[in-house]
Amino acid sequence: MAYSLWNDQIVEEGSIAVSPEDRGYQFGDGIYEVIKVYNGNMFTAQEHIDRFYASAEKIRLVIPYTKDVLHKLLHELIEKNNLETGHVYFQITRGTTSRNHIFPDASVPAVLTGNVKTGERSYENFEKGVKATLVEDIRWLRCDIKSLNLLGAIMAKQEASEKGCYEAILHRGDIVTECSSANVYGIKDGKLYTHPANNFILNGITRQVILKCAEEINLPVIEEPMTKADLLTMSEIIVSSVSSEVTPVIDVDGNKIGAGVPGEWTRKLQQAFEAKLPLSINAE
Repeated sequence: MAYSLWNDQIVEEGSIAVSPEDRGYQFGDGIYEVIKVYNGNMFTAQEHIDRFYASAEKIRLVIPYTKDVLHKLLHELIEKNNLETGHVYFQITRGTTSRNHIFPDASVPAVLTGNVKTGERSYENFEKGVKATLVEDIRWLRCDIKSLNLLGAIMAKQEASEKGCYEAILHRGDIVTECSSANVYGIKDGKLYTHPANNFILNGITRQVILKCAEEINLPVIEEPMTKADLLTMSEIIVSSVSSEVTPVIDVDGNKIGAGVPGEWTRKLQQAFEAKLPLSINAE
């Protein structure tokens, strides 16, 4: 039997009834997070929870639980489902009320839900690399908020899928931002380039780990916008997310990146990232 999170309770999956007037359903008025689970342990749980509360503050949504309570609920959800490797997903909406663009009264309670999903790590992608395509970034201007409004990302991801690509690398005009569901980096001449963490990208938790890994392996990080032309001259390209971890990109729209195989710096970053994972029991 599977279990889900419903506000401050762990309940049987399928017993949750979301109202058609929930603001998440009608407006995408809410936020979410996804945390990777390795060997039953959440990785960078506190960082994800901190960002969850930061996103809520940015959209003026009040979470009716402390961070400690939420962490405990997520841990209970993982244990109840006997999850070993996979993800825990959780979201909160501004609640259920008659449809109105204006925020509901403060007395309307937010609605918190969550579930887990089993999923093995993508070792083949890590080892061989993936293909990507460039797609115009049509999303809104607050990509730093991990909101439920993902239609722009979905359209880009679908375009990539139809082209046989793993990811869509997004660009606003000539400037590369991030991917449809990941951050993107280029490596050239012993330096790692990535878009600065501002409103045009989500400052991924995995991104933050990778930047620490880069420091550890003496790979200087340049956080500044790069153009599409710049990207295609990179010796190595990687994308990162909770699911992608450190995934090499070996082809962008038919343009071979470097030697067309994962590069030396990519391998070093993968090794440094791997060393941080809670791969042993009770390693959190």
